[in-house]
Amino acid sequence: MPDPVFLFVNGVASPTPTPPVTTLLESHPGAYTTFRTHNNGLEFLFWERHLRRLSTSTNILFNSCPNLLFRPGINLTPVSLQQMKSLEWDSLIPSFVNNSMTKAIPVALKERKTGTELAFTALVSGNLEKLIPNEKIGEEEIHRVFSLHLHVSLYSPPVFGVRTDGAHLALVGHGRDTANAKYSDWVRMRKPLEKLRPPSATELLLSNDGDHILEGCLTNFFVICRKDSIKDGYSLELQTAPISDGVLPGVVREVIIEVCLGIGIPIREVAPSWSKRHLWEEAFITNSLRILQHVETIRVPGSWNSLSCKTWKDVMWEEKLFQECPGSITAVIQEEVMKRAKVEGHTVTSFIE
Repeated sequence: MPDPVFLFVNGVASPTPTPPVTTLLESHPGAYTTFRTHNNGLEFLFWERHLRRLSTSTNILFNSCPNLLFRPGINLTPVSLQQMKSLEWDSLIPSFVNNSMTKAIPVALKERKTGTELAFTALVSGNLEKLIPNEKIGEEEIHRVFSLHLHVSLYSPPVFGVRTDGAHLALVGHGRDTANAKYSDWVRMRKPLEKLRPPSATELLLSNDGDHILEGCLTNFFVICRKDSIKDGYSLELQTAPISDGVLPGVVREVIIEVCLGIGIPIREVAPSWSKRHLWEEAFITNSLRILQHVETIRVPGSWNSLSCKTWKDVMWEEKLFQECPGSITAVIQEEVMKRAKVEGHTVTSFIE
């Protein structure tokens, strides 16, 4: 029997069968975030950070790309949008999420199995057809225009450090637009990249020039790199592309930068260069479900122009190999991230009324 999944819309359980989360995201525009429990379902990982990220993404889409937030086909007139310019997203979005969480958590905890965690995707979507022209915007109107879909499923987290659990990456496409916001339309936009996925690849990487690696389709990307010259007595540094290059400001990415600064691991926000891969000692990817996963292999097209080929078979690949188990610095970073998770823990039972 398949694991149970649930969908709550504005705090009400959906009466129809719950679709996979990717289907939900393809079906509705909007800003979203994905998070999960840890510690045997007792706490949420980086809860406050996810709320902030969802609020920030919604605000960015509203102000710069409203077509990614509201249902397509709606006339996004300046007048209709101006009525909502004063919305306080930092308080509005948490209220939406908390309302649905209080309804979803009791149901999900009854279905959770021993050894599994709960995975959530919260999607904020707008529909301006429900806004009456020149109507004064109040709480009732806001809850009519915006909806919160909360998708809940069981999740079995991988064990960090298992030899067979390394990531296999392939560079296949250009960086995303509006990368500083996490939005559902990216699920549809990344589909054409799948034709270039080698069978062994577990994640696809993005670059705008074929050399400087930005991020993965679902992850942020890091390398432990030897320095070209040693001036400060530390021969290695952690590298990851800066937000200004057009990468998603991932929650775990943020935590990793903070913990490295705190324990003295040099970190430089620069896109790792494939042409300097001989200096790479370790690599890992991050997202809010797996947290941190070490990389075993990276494949990059020998010619950037070859990405116009029809399938991965038509591409001549170059490959970088790493050790099967996480490197020593990767392991230290993973340990520090989980320490931070305990410090920032948010109890699941706080949502039970």
